[in-house]
Amino acid sequence: MTCRTGQDPHEPDGGEDVHADDAAFTALLEDSAEDLYEHAPCGYLSTLMDGTIAKINATMLDWLGLSREQVVGRTRFTDLLTVGGRLYHETHFAPLLFMQGEVNGIALEIRAAAGRRLPVLVTSRVKTSTDGEPVLIRTTVFDARERRAYESELLRARRTADEARRQAEEAHRQAEAERRQSEADRRRLQEALHVLQQSLLPSVLPAVPGLEAASHYHTASPDLLGGDFYDLFPLDGTRWAFFLGDVCGKGPKAAALTSLTRHTLRAAALHDPDPVTVLTTLNTVLNDRYTSGGDTRYCTAVFGVLHPQGDACEVRVASGGHPSALIQRADRTAEFLPTPGGMLIGVLPEAQFTPARTVLHPGDTLLLYTDGLTEARIGPDRDLYGEDALRIFAARAPAGPQALVTALTALLAGFGDGLDDDTALLALGVPGIPSSPTSEDPT
Repeated sequence: MTCRTGQDPHEPDGGEDVHADDAAFTALLEDSAEDLYEHAPCGYLSTLMDGTIAKINATMLDWLGLSREQVVGRTRFTDLLTVGGRLYHETHFAPLLFMQGEVNGIALEIRAAAGRRLPVLVTSRVKTSTDGEPVLIRTTVFDARERRAYESELLRARRTADEARRQAEEAHRQAEAERRQSEADRRRLQEALHVLQQSLLPSVLPAVPGLEAASHYHTASPDLLGGDFYDLFPLDGTRWAFFLGDVCGKGPKAAALTSLTRHTLRAAALHDPDPVTVLTTLNTVLNDRYTSGGDTRYCTAVFGVLHPQGDACEVRVASGGHPSALIQRADRTAEFLPTPGGMLIGVLPEAQFTPARTVLHPGDTLLLYTDGLTEARIGPDRDLYGEDALRIFAARAPAGPQALVTALTALLAGFGDGLDDDTALLALGVPGIPSSPTSEDPT
């Protein structure tokens, strides 16, 4: 029984309308079985056991675009299928149907009028007689166009996703291959730069009679050629020359400048070892080679001559724009060897260089260094390490060239990323006099 919204079913008013609604609803339900069969939302057809269509509903005929006379008794079910559908029917569908008596939800395609193809889902059942003999096949056909479109969209989306994943994987492989190639190229470059850098430095320091020498070179970046340099070499049977310096810039041009500077210093020293004269010659060469051509390049350097004399060693030096050398004394003090006023080498045609002289006694060490050491950044405020801190460190460090360089090497490592420039160290000194054993000494 139905009632309208807001109407009390117990109210007497409107009773006739209620009965009218009931009658109309009942009429809707009085469809004939034939009408339900003919106009069902799916296709129905019945075939003989050989597949000949004996009965078909209007829905199926509408899908096919054919008349009943064209189909019933004239067409087999397989005639409605595409070539692929026929093969599947013969090899799978029909054998399963005859073995099991029914087949459910098989996806096929039927051929409609005008060459159209209609995707469908087919369910077939075998009707048997009272004695169990198969007499008829009843088939239900469902329109699968929307499902096929949905499946096609899913398949398209899956293919798109697979292609995107394939492209991402390929991009990842290419990026990984490029990364490995880049790392290999960088390693080769670093090896080449290391070899070239070593060619600009002495492989080992020569042994100087009566003296001790030690050196260290810190490379701030393995990807760039540094411009720091040093050397120690004999002048004659009694004197030795040394130098340490820093050229402007990094990379191949700096390496070329370093090479020219080292060879010029060596050649000039062999001609006239006076420190001021040697630096003057270098200034002339660099100025003529670079500045006169519009490509100003320069360097800073300390050049000196060692003249061992008994237990002591006379040292004469000259500096061109370079930090002052530091002397670590045997009495555990440290002091700078002032060379004020020395000008950058190579900038001007004529430059002034400051000479200085000192004597190293047993236990004294002369330290030369480049500004990477004193300009390292330390502490939370990134302050410069500075010359005062270096002097205090040298006074407290172990005595002797090798011990001092070892201590400074550890200091440089402790700067971490605060050390962003190459640093060269060269220490020269007179070995200390061993203390004589006392009477209490058990040895």
